[in-house]
Order: sequence, then structure tokens, then C-alpha cells
Amino acid sequence: MATCVGIDIAKHTFDMATEPKAQEHHFDNQADGIRNACEILQGLEPEVIVVEPTGGYETALVRQLHAAGLPVAVVNARRIREFARATGRLAKTDAIDAQVLAHFARCIQPQLRALPTEEEQALKDLLARRRQLIAMHVAETNRLQQAHGTRICRSIQTILNAVNRQLKALDDEIDRTIKHSPIWREKENLLLSVPGVGPSTTRTLLASLPELGRLNRRQIAYLVGLAPINHDSGKKQGHRSIEAGRKAVRSALYMAAFASTRHNPVIAAFYQRLRAQGKPYKVAITACMRKLLLILNTLVKTKQHWSPQIP
Repeated sequence: MATCVGIDIAKHTFDMATEPKAQEHHFDNQADGIRNACEILQGLEPEVIVVEPTGGYETALVRQLHAAGLPVAVVNARRIREFARATGRLAKTDAIDAQVLAHFARCIQPQLRALPTEEEQALKDLLARRRQLIAMHVAETNRLQQAHGTRICRSIQTILNAVNRQLKALDDEIDRTIKHSPIWREKENLLLSVPGVGPSTTRTLLASLPELGRLNRRQIAYLVGLAPINHDSGKKQGHRSIEAGRKAVRSALYMAAFASTRHNPVIAAFYQRLRAQGKPYKVAITACMRKLLLILNTLVKTKQHWSPQIP
């Protein structure tokens, strides 16, 4: 049987386990440890290696595994936790987590995902930092509204001014990064042609959804997490819901869909029709997000600008 590998990664170390032949290894999460792990894995010739995202601590290892030509799947942590509970693995240590990941790899055979290019990763990092600065700006603005005293207000305003300067510098760098790539410039022009879709949404799609335009309607909706999931049993038909997917992309599409209900005639008419049918706001806006995503996917695939006739 083919070997499947699970790797549980912490800040300073990572643990590796294999199935069906049980092996366990422990490494330092540094250059030497990563190199040793790659050498062992190349000898094993695994069918798939499953890694859990750990806030960036996995990045160096995953990049080295890709560079070595090894098959890596970075799997959502929620899927792993649910799998562990379903298989009765309630105890939790780094070694046990690696075993769970290896078992998940063998049973589920998760789909491999291409590593982002350096350009895509750089843009994702810039956008992530921008979201952090926006959160800081909102927090400081809220504090300013509640603050009393000149000294406190002056302190908060100093922070706000610094954040605004950082945001301006980041936006300029993001613009330069996109303009440096002819492919991104073309995609950006196509996406911005849609009423309700602004620069923030466009940048998020470029960085976090490189598959846009390459997949069909069902695949792209499922990937983002906007495909309705059935909850039916017998004669009972449950409510449809959305699960998993790419949170940053969904957040950007939510803001774009909200704006589109006012400025995009196609989305606005669709939204009003759903509301007139008695659909709750959350259901209607989610449907608008999905419709907007499918329109954007079609535009990138066909390389045509928006028109009301786009299905």
C-alpha cells in the first residue's frame, strides 16, 4: 500500500507520522530539521502528505516539500478535528495529531493544491497586513469616540495618523505589485468593470482565488464556500447552508454583493426578487454573493467585460 504522511507543526518543532507502516519522527522547525524531513520523505515516496495550517509556522516546510516535488495537501483544521472526533481520537498531543493527520490522508485522500507563486504570496501578505491595519483603525476610532481628556484623545489620534500613513503606503505598494503583472492587470480591468466590485474585492480575488476563471460554476462556488449544502432526511427537507471555503474571499464578496444590491442592476433585481419571495436577508445576500462570484468567474474565463447579459 502507498504511504500516507501526516505532519503536525508547532512554532519550534514538528512531528511526522506515516501509515499504513507506522513510523514517527520529531524535528526542529528550522532549516536543518526541514531538510532532514524532506530527505526521509523522498525515500518514502508518499502518495500524499497532509499538513494543517498553523498561522504561518507551516509555510517554510510546505514550500520545501513542494520544491522537492512531494505531494502536499494543506487541509482545513476544522476538517481534521471533526475526523479525529469521528474516529474516536479524543486525546491530543503533537505526536497523536500527526497520527490523526496520517490516518486522514489515507482515508480521505485530500485534493492537492498548488503552492501560491511568489507574486501571489506577496500580494496575500500585503492584503493580510492591510486587514490588520483596518482592524486597528476601527478599534482606535471606537476608542476615540469614547475617550475623555485631551491627552488620551491626542494619543489615539497619533496612532490613527500613523495607521493612515501605513495604509496609504500599503495601498501604493499593492497597486505597484498588480501593475507589475500583465495578467493581473487584465484580470483587474475585467473585475472592476462589474458595478459594485471595487479595488479591495478585486485585490482579494487576485491573491486568494487564483482558480477564478479556471473552474466551472459548481467547482468555484464549492471552493469559496458558497455552494448550498443539503440537510435532508427522509421526507424532511432541511435548510440549505454554506460551509468551509475561503473566508477572506467570502468576506470580500459579501461587501461587493452588498454594494451590488444598490448599484448593479442584475444583482439588485435578483436581490429584490428573493426578498419579495420572503427569503431572509442572510439567505438573499448569500445568493447574491454566489451569483456575483459566478459572473466574475465567467468574465475571467471568457475575457470579456461586464454587461447585463452575462449569465
